[in-house]
Amino acid sequence: MYDIPILNLKNSVSDAEWHTRVELAAAYRLLVMHGWDDLIHTHISARIPGTEDLLINAFGLAFEEITASNLVKIDIHGNIIQPDCPFDINPAGFTIHSAVHIARHEEQCAIHLHHPDAIAVASCEGGLQPYSQYSAFALASMSYHHYEGLAVVHEEIKRLQADLGDANFMLLRNHGALTMGLTIGDAFMHMYDLLRACEIQVKMQQAADTLIKVEQSIIDGIKAQANIVHTGQTGGQKAWPAMMRRVKRQYPNFDI
Repeated sequence: MYDIPILNLKNSVSDAEWHTRVELAAAYRLLVMHGWDDLIHTHISARIPGTEDLLINAFGLAFEEITASNLVKIDIHGNIIQPDCPFDINPAGFTIHSAVHIARHEEQCAIHLHHPDAIAVASCEGGLQPYSQYSAFALASMSYHHYEGLAVVHEEIKRLQADLGDANFMLLRNHGALTMGLTIGDAFMHMYDLLRACEIQVKMQQAADTLIKVEQSIIDGIKAQANIVHTGQTGGQKAWPAMMRRVKRQYPNFDI
């Protein structure tokens, strides 16, 4: 009842799939390390390069239990295509991830979280405000989706896709946060920036003083400035190797 099936897929999948499995497992462990997990709920999904297939967490595992081998391979419609897979996936979670991967084929990774500060900001009519440098990054590519209950209704997919558009950051009203990325590292760094922005906004809105906002001209140019700082790389590409090393130190066996 309490034992987790032990799998080792390293020598039975392609190099591209195994690399994606290792990075995705690391992302799940990072969520635990940052306190962003929500028991067994919320998800990170990643497309295996060169395919339409996705990897997502097994429903019922805590995020600190996720390894490269126990991630579940599914097709874009949510069918498990991994031979002899002993796990299931969460259908409510997959509705969101299928919607964004179908609409945004170029993006490899989607992260959806239920962070309290993200829910608080998403539930304010004004949404995210330009109160910090972190918010400037998010506001440069921000979208919103209204709450429709648990994401199990197929018709919601089209509305979610329309609301997302080409944005990399989304606040789901009364629900949480979503970020997209060309790589797993990019999606992680986008979520880092978004949650920092939400945390700061919640703190600032408790202040009695007048709040100073970032000017719109700075938000409009923030991507070009970030490109200079990262010497042509994305934030995820620059920071992700350090995050992988951090996970390996904390969880030496995540990549089995």
